[in-house]
Amino acid sequence: MNQSEKRRTHFLLVLFLSLVVGIIAYPPLVRFAPPVFDVVDSWKVNQGLDLQGGIHLEYKADVSQVPDGKVSEALSAVQAVIERRVNAFGVGEPLVQLSRSGIEERIIVELPGIKDIEQAKKMIKETPFLEFREQIDPDSDTLKQLVTLNQETKVQAEQVLERAKKGENFSALAGEFSQDPGSKEKGGDLDFVKQGTFVPEFDSVVFDASLQSGSIYPTLVESQYGWHIIRKVEERGEGEDREVRASHILFMKRSIEQYPELQWVATGLSGKNLKNASVDYQSQGVGSPQVALQFDDEGTQLFADITKRNIGKGLAIVLDGLPITDTNGDGIIDKSDPPYAPTIQAEIPAGQAVITGNYTMQQANDLVKRLNEGALPVPITLVGQQSVDASLGQNALKQSLFAGMIGLGVVAVFMIFYYRFLGVIAVLALILYTAMLLTIFKLSTFTPFSITVTLSGIAGFILSIGMAVDANVLIFERTREELGYGKNIYKALDEGFRRAWPSIRDGNYSTLITTFILIGSGTGFVKGFALILTLGILLSMFTAVVLVRVTLRFLVTSWAERHLWLFVPRKKLPPTTE
Repeated sequence: MNQSEKRRTHFLLVLFLSLVVGIIAYPPLVRFAPPVFDVVDSWKVNQGLDLQGGIHLEYKADVSQVPDGKVSEALSAVQAVIERRVNAFGVGEPLVQLSRSGIEERIIVELPGIKDIEQAKKMIKETPFLEFREQIDPDSDTLKQLVTLNQETKVQAEQVLERAKKGENFSALAGEFSQDPGSKEKGGDLDFVKQGTFVPEFDSVVFDASLQSGSIYPTLVESQYGWHIIRKVEERGEGEDREVRASHILFMKRSIEQYPELQWVATGLSGKNLKNASVDYQSQGVGSPQVALQFDDEGTQLFADITKRNIGKGLAIVLDGLPITDTNGDGIIDKSDPPYAPTIQAEIPAGQAVITGNYTMQQANDLVKRLNEGALPVPITLVGQQSVDASLGQNALKQSLFAGMIGLGVVAVFMIFYYRFLGVIAVLALILYTAMLLTIFKLSTFTPFSITVTLSGIAGFILSIGMAVDANVLIFERTREELGYGKNIYKALDEGFRRAWPSIRDGNYSTLITTFILIGSGTGFVKGFALILTLGILLSMFTAVVLVRVTLRFLVTSWAERHLWLFVPRKKLPPTTE
């Protein structure tokens, strides 16, 4: 590939990049293509509390009862609990952070898009509740109630069966009594099916050749789902193609498996009885990590009683009604997780126990953290609340964008007026730079590092525009100097970029060091400002040094030598010799 082909290929790549980011940043460009427009238009930039409105809450944490060495751990535990509650609230981009005001420990909670402040306060203030549950006693009243209920259901099913056998309308009975939501509205109709479709008990009845079409099976059919009243409607085909159409009335059976919350009952042992949980090792610092528990006096007695009567059984540990570990391995702790229940090996009278297993250090630390979330609830008191009106945020956003557009317009006019053709390319690069930054904002919402744009972030964005222009100015001034020395336009451009790069690099690098410090040590709006300014600086260098250069190397050809006034005023060019 020769130089001309390389320049054309690089320029086409720039055009393609421009087209992609342009569509993502401004979806109306493809309004003529509805499928693409609908998808891209649904991608939005995450807006912070100050832009879309919401709730700002500030709590004071009472750590007076927490040992000095445990304050940080206790605050982190409370922060984790609030974050979990807020996430359960369905809030997008919530902010929960620790802060210090004088000698007071504060917890800042910001909930963008939330309007019901009382509901948010109620949810956040609820004390985390860790409890230990034991398996239900087979002779318990709960199980006895289930047995009685099933007996009553079976009696009702037998009564309905007798009515059906006496000739009452089967479909009407199914519509009135069946508890099968899939067929109830169709009068119990199950349509044509082949053998093997239903549970074996049901299958053996409807495919029994001795049961005539239109007949009702004379007795109840019991399956894992309950009791069925079955009517064979008709059949068709033979051999492997044989199909039967049946209808049924289902009376559902209640089982303990259908109510997992009933399988575990409270023991009275809770997080308030757990003095501490920590990571330990099975044999003096070596071997697999395990989790050590220590209970207070009341907890010691309760734990002794529990372990005595449940040897060989599980002891479920739940926090806020959910298991404390991801027991089904789907990465989410929710109600689909079976209860986390270590098995009790022996009676434990001393109030100290260990949970063993093939834990990694990270898994053991996570388990300890969640146990302590319920064991060390630091009291928190609401000391400040503020509702941010979305209209205020939107007005601020409009004013900021208007200011940005005015600034961009003034800069564009100056660049075109002063640098002429080079200024036009710089303005196009600025527009592309803006589209690329918006594209990053939108695409970041699909990653774990979603960017939330706030007013401070917009300030960082506008500031980075000025830095992008500054890079172009350095390049164009060096190019003009080279033209003034009498070099042709091609060499002048190459020298302009080469000589300007050290200044661009050093200036931006020094700013990047500052932004990295702000990201690492700052909080809230300061961190948002620094993050977006960092992205802006990196993108501005890319557009100014790479995209502008590729574009100029393709567009500046022999015509430029005949029109140097488009690049530099004639009075700055060296005199020509006749």
